[in-house]
Amino acid sequence: MITQEIFFDCRRQADRGVVEVVPCIDGTPLTDLVDRFEIDAGMQPAGDAYGGLIPQFFRFGPMEDHFHGRSTGAMGPKTPVLGCECGEWGCWPLMAGITLTPDHVTWDAFEQPYRRTRDYSEFGPFQFDRLQYADAVKALAASLGSDET
Repeated sequence: MITQEIFFDCRRQADRGVVEVVPCIDGTPLTDLVDRFEIDAGMQPAGDAYGGLIPQFFRFGPMEDHFHGRSTGAMGPKTPVLGCECGEWGCWPLMAGITLTPDHVTWDAFEQPYRRTRDYSEFGPFQFDRLQYADAVKALAASLGSDET
């Protein structure tokens, strides 16, 4: 499997005074990738439904734990990688399985938990080099600094 490159875009939302974290895969925001997938698959509603995660709105814990799939057991076996465009991850999340091996990190088994009939089996999987992924998560944690919760 070909590996992708990931980085986390930290966007300050001036109107809310918070930072939104949007994963970008091969330079494309995950919000754009999932929008395109849902629209092409004829899902309704679709398009502009997702936003990044806002750590100030929910205590995800350390980003190293969250994006390694170890955030909190209250979320179940999957990890929210996007939230709703309104800013709340619990409103309309995109969930993913995050699997770590010594060489790779894989995001797969995507789901929209409020629309269980949606089929995301053709979305992803996304596989990242473990060292590049670790560097991206460290950079995210450093950029959030004291904002991280």
